[in-house]
Amino acid sequence: MPQSLMTIRLDEDIVERLDALARRTGRTKTSYAIEAITTFLDDREDHALATNSLHAFEASGEKALGISDIDWGSTTR
Repeated sequence: MPQSLMTIRLDEDIVERLDALARRTGRTKTSYAIEAITTFLDDREDHALATNSLHAFEASGEKALGISDIDWGSTTR
């Protein structure tokens, strides 16, 4: 996959923490930045999907099941 360069401004304390972590672990600062951004995007995308699903459910007028409506005996593991 083609890569792009992105420049961001960080507070000095964040840069120092990132530098220290990279030195301790032998990983690059870039690898931590990619991991952090990917995790953030995954979480935000999940949140957006859940919010859209909730709005669609609310708009449908369907009634939600209560905890007592669930047949717990029918699940197998």
